[in-house]
Amino acid sequence: MTDPGERHPAATEVDAAALRADLSAAVRGAVDFATTARALHTMDASNYRRVPLGVVAPRDADDVAAVLSVCRAHAAPVVARGGGTSIAGQATGTGVVLDFTRFMNRVVSLDPEARTAVVQPGLVLDRLQEAAAPHGLRFGPDPSTHARCTLGGMIGNNACGSHSVAWGTTADSVRELSVLTARGEALAPGRGGRGAPEGLLPLVNGELALLRTGYPVLPRRISGYALDALLPENGADVARSFCGSEGTLGVMTEAVVDLVEAPRAQALAVLAYPDESAAAQAAAGLLPWGPLTVEGMAADLVPASAGLPRGGAWLFVETGGASAAEARARAEAIVRAADVTDAVVVTDPAGQRALWRLREDASGAATRRPDGREAWPGWEDCAVPPARLGEYLRDFRRLLAEHGLHGAPYGHFGDGCIHVRIDFDLLSPAGVARFRRFSGELAALVVSHGGSLSGEHGDGQARAELLPAMYGPDLVALFERAKGVWDPDDLLNPGMLVRPAPLDSNLRFAVLPREPVDVSFGYPADGGDFSAAVRRCVGVAKCRTTTVSGAGVMCPSFRATGEEEHSTRGRARLLHEMLAGEVITDGWRSTEVRDALDLCLSCKGCRTDCPVGVDMATYKAEFLHHHYAGRRRPAAHYAMGWLPVWLRAVARTRTAPAVNALVSLGPAAALAKRMAGIAPERRLPRPARETFSRWWRRRAARRGGAATGAPSGARVVLWPDTFTEHLSPSVGRAAVRVLEAAGLRVLLPPTVRGRRAPLALRHGRVCCGLTYVSTGQLDRARTVMRRTLDLMEPVLAAGLPVVVLEPSCAAALRTDLPELLHDDPRAARLAAAVVTFAEALERHAPDWAPPAVDGPVVGQTHCHQHAVLGDAADRRLRAAAGLTGELSGGCCGLAGNFGFEKGHYEVSTACAEEQLLPAVRSAPGDAVVLADGFSCRTQLEQLAGRRARHLAEVLAEGLERTRTGLGATGEGTAKGTGKDTAKETDG
Repeated sequence: MTDPGERHPAATEVDAAALRADLSAAVRGAVDFATTARALHTMDASNYRRVPLGVVAPRDADDVAAVLSVCRAHAAPVVARGGGTSIAGQATGTGVVLDFTRFMNRVVSLDPEARTAVVQPGLVLDRLQEAAAPHGLRFGPDPSTHARCTLGGMIGNNACGSHSVAWGTTADSVRELSVLTARGEALAPGRGGRGAPEGLLPLVNGELALLRTGYPVLPRRISGYALDALLPENGADVARSFCGSEGTLGVMTEAVVDLVEAPRAQALAVLAYPDESAAAQAAAGLLPWGPLTVEGMAADLVPASAGLPRGGAWLFVETGGASAAEARARAEAIVRAADVTDAVVVTDPAGQRALWRLREDASGAATRRPDGREAWPGWEDCAVPPARLGEYLRDFRRLLAEHGLHGAPYGHFGDGCIHVRIDFDLLSPAGVARFRRFSGELAALVVSHGGSLSGEHGDGQARAELLPAMYGPDLVALFERAKGVWDPDDLLNPGMLVRPAPLDSNLRFAVLPREPVDVSFGYPADGGDFSAAVRRCVGVAKCRTTTVSGAGVMCPSFRATGEEEHSTRGRARLLHEMLAGEVITDGWRSTEVRDALDLCLSCKGCRTDCPVGVDMATYKAEFLHHHYAGRRRPAAHYAMGWLPVWLRAVARTRTAPAVNALVSLGPAAALAKRMAGIAPERRLPRPARETFSRWWRRRAARRGGAATGAPSGARVVLWPDTFTEHLSPSVGRAAVRVLEAAGLRVLLPPTVRGRRAPLALRHGRVCCGLTYVSTGQLDRARTVMRRTLDLMEPVLAAGLPVVVLEPSCAAALRTDLPELLHDDPRAARLAAAVVTFAEALERHAPDWAPPAVDGPVVGQTHCHQHAVLGDAADRRLRAAAGLTGELSGGCCGLAGNFGFEKGHYEVSTACAEEQLLPAVRSAPGDAVVLADGFSCRTQLEQLAGRRARHLAEVLAEGLERTRTGLGATGEGTAKGTGKDTAKETDG
């Protein structure tokens, strides 16, 4: 095997400083050789890692030509990169990475009559679909990464997607390309031999027999170069032959693509089978019915809550029609024709989207097996003739068992293409050796079934070494000769497809520490290993989507900035490189990691929305804890992180009126914000004159006891979080009113006051530690949490539910508490006792009927509620109260301390403007504005001038109207339209 490094100097021998200087002088786009840019582009979505010299974001084709010219002079390799979602390693390289997503990302033109579009390589597929949709058109291929993959990447990989049984692969939709060769020649590959580099067609004409007999016939043959597209009987289609070349032949700068007519209506038949082999065996028999998709999934990738028809595996068969009735009729005909254990036809668009999300998230979900073991790509997408898929799957399962491996196949059953993540041990030499042996044996198995090593994602480094097993040495040698015609200097993506690097080299795991890193959180899902937690990110890049789907949250900072370093994936990549210590060399003290995490809102959206459960909020807290250990912190960490202390001091000294008067003065407020590191654009929240606990004691004294409510009712403990206690006691008062009306007995957690109390508990009040966690002050957080557990011991002993009104505090108690105090069994007991306001009513007062509020609702589901707590009980409670409509997704942008910190205001506002503020502005005037989080309410007040309410307040007002006999519209402020917040802040 030839070492690819023999064709040009190794990237380490290139003078990076001179290369950067020459590129900066020649290119109008962005040239970035800094540590952050290099670290962000070391990996794609594969098992592989290469460190580039630098990254260039070209503005146009002239910039691309300039980059190629400079890199050719320096013998620096060039790798074209789209969304970085490649699974075989072909979007990584040691030279210069071309990032097309920043500037060359447009639909240049769209011709509805001709059904064509001209696109740039960095265009995200969903943007093309949005442009085509008003004309009743769409681009046929649609990979599961459609919200972030680019047209350039799709052409480079010849991507397919779930609709390929109807509309084929990307190559079937490419009409003409604009390509620059490594030596700067501008070509326009098309049909009839147009745009072929000199020498390519003569090369093909000299090997006609080999090309006519060397390729297997199947719909998903992606491996190798498609030189057979250049045969005369195939129209000598140079554009088609370029598709799937993985950036090794030329750099595409523009493409003319075909569009197809989108069906006006779709129906989804979900067909259940006993197991995946039965489903695979049945898939080919459904093709004569003309379905749009025939996708397969097995039970080990489907959560029990998915509600699929009974079975062990399912086919998702989509049908189209001119009307909903026609689409449904076609789906029902397929159900009748199929031999299934059970089936359902889904016509509701929302229901279809929910089912397709299961399928689209499989590539991430499959990386963590139910037993917690890690699973990886590498043999992600072999394809065999559809009629042989069932037999192949049985043989594949046997091969897995022989090697002691496990995987959950899923994918494009109608095309015979199977995706699977396998639990390879890629950390030990023995595991890597087994990975190599298995790869060779699986290649032989695929070929024995007449298949292709790649059916969608390309060969890259993962499979190119094994191409001789599929094509034989003569055809592989012809691939090398074709590469030499296009790129004689081997400048473009060397080591891919021809003269490949070994499939077990450059593994991204090799650079990570072998011993667990000393950390504070427990990382229970990762065996306490921070490296394993960081490895969760496999690069599928769902965090790079530019629009929120439904109630989703992840990743608000990326959507605000569009920068990779502000995506969950980007931050995970930087943490990976920090642990590796090669590109980022200063470990926990890294300014690159700190700056990337600075714009993380700690919304926890990735904990749920990321298919593999990356929890960047926890990683950020961990990093800040180490980064500032023994060092001075930013002022906001002391001001906002210690907020419970400052607010308790104001309450003890009864100085709230004086503080509020002082911060109402412009100069004093400006000085306070400057000293505290708070954004000058922000108004400081005002502490209440009377805290919730003080109101409670006064009320209890008046009633002669601490517990209130029905004497025989179930007891619940109402948690006085910092925000409810000091900043919005009206929420606590309203919650007490509702809980008591539901027949519950309400108590507050124990407190210890006075000089006789133990020193550790003096002035002790419960606190979830949220503000300390979010600022990375984990030692202080642990101290506060342990004190809280000491105070809560009587509650835990009594087994009482703990009602937490503030979603962020409830989430901290559910997750941060047991993960930070993983050595204290009381932490898990308290976490299990925590219930939200709606959950408390549903579980402990199931027969209570809320008052009829009856009206539209607008607002936002708190991001922590979405990510950690769930909102099903809240939805049911709102429905029972007659509140109609859906709350928006995303994040309000204030996110606790984030939006208050200096330098964050612009991003904070952009996050609010994404969904929350437009939803509130466009809502009817009588809509109830709901926001259970104090941050969300504050953001709405400061940016929209609207007073939002906690659900408890809305229900309490409904109870009051019922008591006084007023109608549903008897009190205007109940609808949340007022701007006066005196009741909330002054108590």
